[in-house]
Amino acid sequence: MSTDQPQTIAPEALPEAVTGFLKAHRAHDAATALSFLHPDATVTDEGRTHQGAPAIEAWMTRAAGEYTYTIELIGAQKADADHYVATHHLEGDFPGGVVDLHFRFSLGDGLIEDLRIEP
Repeated sequence: MSTDQPQTIAPEALPEAVTGFLKAHRAHDAATALSFLHPDATVTDEGRTHQGAPAIEAWMTRAAGEYTYTIELIGAQKADADHYVATHHLEGDFPGGVVDLHFRFSLGDGLIEDLRIEP
């Protein structure tokens, strides 16, 4: 399936790599989160790109300790078999205190190749 517009799906319909990564990310379990990524995957967050397991692990560790916040998965979309968006609502002690973030996943061979986190 390939469409110009992503289709809304139930969060439970997200692929295992996406749901596993998100669950591990919320639990601050970098080792498990990394198991859902290609070895040379990239993550872009706050305008900075982190490539490969060591850089992504360092990003996850830093991001986990920076602020206290709650995170809730509030929506999911599928563009095609390899492109998904998981929208999260965050509230916490970070600047602004409230934000909805779109986690844009690109998959390959069942693993995450690229993740872009954007407002």
